[in-house]
Amino acid sequence: MNFASDISFFWLVPWAVISILLAVWLYKGRSAWLAEIAQKWKQLLISLRAASLFLLGLLFIGIIFQAFVYRDEKPVLVIGVDSSTSMLNYKDSASVKKKLDELILAAKNQLSDKFDIVPYQFGSELKPFEKAEFKLLNTDLAKSIEQVRTDYFNRNLGGILMITDGNFNQGSNPVYAARKLTLTPVYTIGIGDTIYKRDHFVKNVAANDLAFLNNEFPVSVDIEGNKMGKTSAQVTIELNGQVVASQTINYEDGLNDFKQVAFNLTAKSVGFQRYTVRVNRKDNEFNYENNSRSFYIEVVDSRSKVLILSDAPHPDMSAMKSVWDADENLEVKFFALSEWDRSLKNVDLIVWHEAGRNTSKEIRDAVMNNAISKLLIIGPNSDRTSTTALGIGLGLPSSNQTDEVEGSVNKGFQQFEISEELVKAFKFFPPLKSKFGQMSTPNSADILTYQRIGSVVKKDPQVFFSKVNQYKYGVIYGEGIWRWKMAEYARTESTVAFTELVSKIGQFLLVKQNSSPLRVNLPKKFLKDENVIVNASFLNESLEQITTPTINFNLVDEKGKESKMQFGAIGDGYKLDLGQLKPGKYSWKANSKFAGKAHSKEGVFIVEDRNNEQMDTRANHTLLNQLAQNSGGKFNTLPNYQKSLDDLLNRKDLTSVSYQEASFNDLIEYWWVLLLLILLLGSEWFLRRWLGSY
Repeated sequence: MNFASDISFFWLVPWAVISILLAVWLYKGRSAWLAEIAQKWKQLLISLRAASLFLLGLLFIGIIFQAFVYRDEKPVLVIGVDSSTSMLNYKDSASVKKKLDELILAAKNQLSDKFDIVPYQFGSELKPFEKAEFKLLNTDLAKSIEQVRTDYFNRNLGGILMITDGNFNQGSNPVYAARKLTLTPVYTIGIGDTIYKRDHFVKNVAANDLAFLNNEFPVSVDIEGNKMGKTSAQVTIELNGQVVASQTINYEDGLNDFKQVAFNLTAKSVGFQRYTVRVNRKDNEFNYENNSRSFYIEVVDSRSKVLILSDAPHPDMSAMKSVWDADENLEVKFFALSEWDRSLKNVDLIVWHEAGRNTSKEIRDAVMNNAISKLLIIGPNSDRTSTTALGIGLGLPSSNQTDEVEGSVNKGFQQFEISEELVKAFKFFPPLKSKFGQMSTPNSADILTYQRIGSVVKKDPQVFFSKVNQYKYGVIYGEGIWRWKMAEYARTESTVAFTELVSKIGQFLLVKQNSSPLRVNLPKKFLKDENVIVNASFLNESLEQITTPTINFNLVDEKGKESKMQFGAIGDGYKLDLGQLKPGKYSWKANSKFAGKAHSKEGVFIVEDRNNEQMDTRANHTLLNQLAQNSGGKFNTLPNYQKSLDDLLNRKDLTSVSYQEASFNDLIEYWWVLLLLILLLGSEWFLRRWLGSY
């Protein structure tokens, strides 16, 4: 036991002397009864009073005792039960629930003295186990193992007992996740049979979520056939009940075949389009439900258009265009100013290189006098007069001298997120060539990077954003950003940071400002086992979130059935839980009225009918065996679960761990100190009374 004090223990010595002197002074014989009592009683009274005073002093100096407590923690055994619907896909499904209950009961009865038993159920995530229902529509074995590792980090995790068929349709291979569980064995209990059944099914469909009107988009379909023999099958894709594409596949192996079929479809209608992939039925298939699979494509009528203007082709423009060209949501066009027809139809962003330089008033007005967002590249050849005429509040130095400046990221920039990789990259980006001297910028400028010369960071911006009444704009002050791309590739053999910079600048300027006070957050896709949750907010004129107005919500399904609901206020926002909806396409409209003005938002979302658990008709015990062997555990089937329990019980390396815990307590917190003080003062009082004092 250790102890400490608020003040030095040196003061205990003078306090002990003072306590004795005070006690002697009290009993030095002024009263008649003191003169009559024996010396031994007088010394005893002095000792009791001195001890009481000294103990009171100990309490006042704040002595703290550090005590150590030792606690034994039994190893934790996590029992994970796969509660997905695939657990009932096999012949032994009728006995699975009963056998599973027997296993958990046996584990608690036989292993509770050695382990702390913690049962969980898992599908797409880990949850406390209540009872086996096998209703979950997805399985992510790796995520479940990762969550156990996180929840029991720095705990005595003895082992994991996983009861599953070994099939997963989300996440990575669980073998890799189990490698992170050092010294923790994974015991696996296999459900189902591993025998191939006659069946062929749509294993997977790969397609982009977004397509553009009248454009082609690829669809890749994976077909798996088991025990189909040497035969052929028809794979079709339907849209609104009509076949839009078809191909024939030929099975060659009698046991297991895998075929990949590629289609190119044309997007002909705007909105969410539901496509269905089918492989035709064959006689004596084990399961017909997995012969078809639906997927949705959102078809949009146009892409955001970026117009690049320059006196002549320039490597800066080429470097930026290469990034935007890779974004399928953007359409980028370049024009020399002399060839531009002044058309801005459907343009969402104008990029102007050497803005204002050698430009007529007509061209300048055509570019600047509109509500389109702009990105202006101000190079060393731009002059003060023409730049001032742009009307964005930018003033250039009057000097004709040039300078080379690097960039330093503004840590206070908040218009969009910047990764650590991009911040680091700016330390290596070559300098840009710009005019020498101090520049002036609007007070509302949001600065992304400042100019830097060596280690000195100037107050002048290098990249900044602002807005005028009609539009947002950005300014890059300097020429040579193409060198940033080349320098990054030379250093890292990639252009991730440069791509991030150009992409986010473009995204920020392309996003149109939302002036409506009513905001609704509703994703466009859900699975049928997900709760559809809608969040909303309402802003007053000071842009503060309020919950005063009522927000109504109308939901219409594919059959035209309308449901009317109302948001509930949660904190400073709104929330509406629609629960789990039937698969299909839904349109919605939210509306509210505040201060005499009506506000509304509307949109569309889909609920996908995907039951991935019906894809596999045989258990994957090979994976479970590998998982157990790699981690030092063992694999057994459900009827032989007792072998796993016996092995866990007999393992000598899974033992309790003793932990030392320190506690800190003030002396005054101990009850025996108060009791001792009462005994000292009580004994003194009793002796005084017994010896005739009053």
